[in-house]
Amino acid sequence: MSSLSTPTALSTPSLPRLTQAHAPLTHAVEIVNELGEREQVQIPAERPLTIYVDKRELVTLMTLGAQPELLVLGYLRNQRLVESVFDIESITVDWEVHAAAVRTRHGIARIEERTASKVVTTGCGQGSVFGGLMDEVDRIQLPDALLTQGQLYGIVNAIRLKESTYKSSGSVHGCALFKGEELLTFVEDVGRHNAIDTIAGWMWMNPETSAPDNVAADTTAVPMSGADKVFYTTGRLTSEMVIKSAQMGVPIVVSRSGMTQMGHAVAQQLGLCAIGRATNRRFVCYSGTHRLVLQPELAQAPVVPPARVGGEM
Repeated sequence: MSSLSTPTALSTPSLPRLTQAHAPLTHAVEIVNELGEREQVQIPAERPLTIYVDKRELVTLMTLGAQPELLVLGYLRNQRLVESVFDIESITVDWEVHAAAVRTRHGIARIEERTASKVVTTGCGQGSVFGGLMDEVDRIQLPDALLTQGQLYGIVNAIRLKESTYKSSGSVHGCALFKGEELLTFVEDVGRHNAIDTIAGWMWMNPETSAPDNVAADTTAVPMSGADKVFYTTGRLTSEMVIKSAQMGVPIVVSRSGMTQMGHAVAQQLGLCAIGRATNRRFVCYSGTHRLVLQPELAQAPVVPPARVGGEM
């Protein structure tokens, strides 16, 4: 079992203690190509991870396993089972038994009732959203935010240049969090819902600080704001992806793929800017156009050739 790592020091309350469980992200297999030749190729790993909360089995996720502790933390956050990162005391992942043990500080109220109803969502690995999640959409208020067309092109280019498991083996989804054109974190997994949950966990483990000018900056930790952030995904924008982005307070989402009808309806309801088909200099803005500062003259610039990748996503 992995040993617990020491988190960044904060005043009370403290961030949860997380293990740093590692597992191979790819697996070598022998294939036969169209010429009848045998060769070895890399394929993404996929493994089950069963989450136990205070010794109660909650759910089993199928995951690449790159950052399992952040995945678990973000899953609990996006399912609204915990209200704050400080509700969690520790998360211990043990790949020998494919389990994640979550220890809370005060338990989760009405956990049986809150996890009784599930909606199985679309996507790789079949994400599951507990039934009450859709009811919270009406209560989400997204902050004001703008993205320029130039910043959008910078985001697309940053992803194009990013070294990734997808480029070496294909068959995974990638998600990222940007501040303007600055890439803050990039996550890949077998399902895009796992990747966005991992980013949600990362945001909770990297809080911002807020304190008066005459007080030390690290005396008060506040959750990382999504107001000045942009969420990027290689996968399509389903209702689940839109809702989870909104829950993180991120009002602008960008996808290399398209958007579903329900995702579009939720985005319009929230006033979220949803941009899809974003490759090279092309994109379509499905909703929240008031958040996008158009610079159509930039679309006439030379197109950058796409990076070669290892397979379909």
